[in-house]
Amino acid sequence: MAATAQDVRTIALSLPDSSEKLAWGMPTFRVGGKIFAALSDDDTSIGVKCPKEDRAELIEAEPEKFFVREGHDDNYAWLRVRLAAVQDVAELRAILIDSWLQAAPKRLSAAHPELAPHQG
Repeated sequence: MAATAQDVRTIALSLPDSSEKLAWGMPTFRVGGKIFAALSDDDTSIGVKCPKEDRAELIEAEPEKFFVREGHDDNYAWLRVRLAAVQDVAELRAILIDSWLQAAPKRLSAAHPELAPHQG
């Protein structure tokens, strides 16, 4: 089952202190004033925060799912995700939580240990 733009909106807005704001003609999802996710203008993909050093490995492992827009994402800690390639809403939720944790103020993320990645 492919994830949808509505799934993105529902999950993103369920995260603590998240809000939606239109920017560049696209819905963006923010925490602490920082964007942690953005829907593409055609609702087929999302952009999420991702450390630049992790992008190549993710893209190489799952090129049908992950990509960057050359010339646009090069200098940013940002990764694109094709919604049709996301396995289910649980995977989408994990992707959005990871991005939220990178953007959220430390005090806010610390107040929500249930969102922290499981160590083990």
